[in-house]
Amino acid sequence: MLLQVRNLRCGYGSLEIVKGVSLHVDAGEIVTLLGANGAGKTSLLRAIAGLLPIWSGDIRVNLRSVVGEPPWTRISHAMMLVPEGRQLFGDMTVWENLLLGGYHNLDRKRAIEDVYERFPHLKGRLRQLAGTLSGGEQQMLALGRALVARPRLLLLDEPSLGLAPLMVREVFNCIKRLKEDGVTVFLVEQNAVAALEIADRAYVMETGEIILEGEAADLVTNPEVRRAYLGKGYKEIWE
Repeated sequence: MLLQVRNLRCGYGSLEIVKGVSLHVDAGEIVTLLGANGAGKTSLLRAIAGLLPIWSGDIRVNLRSVVGEPPWTRISHAMMLVPEGRQLFGDMTVWENLLLGGYHNLDRKRAIEDVYERFPHLKGRLRQLAGTLSGGEQQMLALGRALVARPRLLLLDEPSLGLAPLMVREVFNCIKRLKEDGVTVFLVEQNAVAALEIADRAYVMETGEIILEGEAADLVTNPEVRRAYLGKGYKEIWE
């Protein structure tokens, strides 16, 4: 079990956002967390990454508790977060953003070469400012920056946000290839159609709690999930 979250509670000020969530991600899986805006998905990811203090519960990576550890030490556990909105350094070049992703990696130049092989389009834009890239290119750069750290566990927050349908397909195909290369993915996503197509398992979150969980293929046929997230013609939307 690569990631285990037990009875996690956290929030902002006196407002509890995540209300006793438990879940797990096994090595080699793609696990998606679905839910509407305000369900607490991003807050949960921020807590796992060490960006939001937890009130109670436990977070374990490779069976070791990381509660209380700052975000930069969690990288040593081979965990990286690609945040919602990409959060690139827009006034820095593509090359500089990639370098920052591997600041602790002694072999980061080799890791950056691997990113070029995965995203060849980025190689031709090394000296271009990240802020001038298209939305899809920025998402590829955000993924590449995280991959320079050689993570075993990749936390992705809404990678399809703001992207055109064709670019959504490209991003999710990239996530599938990451799994083939041995990267475990925990994916927070509102686009349930795309997420369930590539996930092994899924959780559904509402108002800070997990209300459903199971194999992705089973949740696709769950009437409640279809009604709330997929709609009648979900296959046509993807195809």
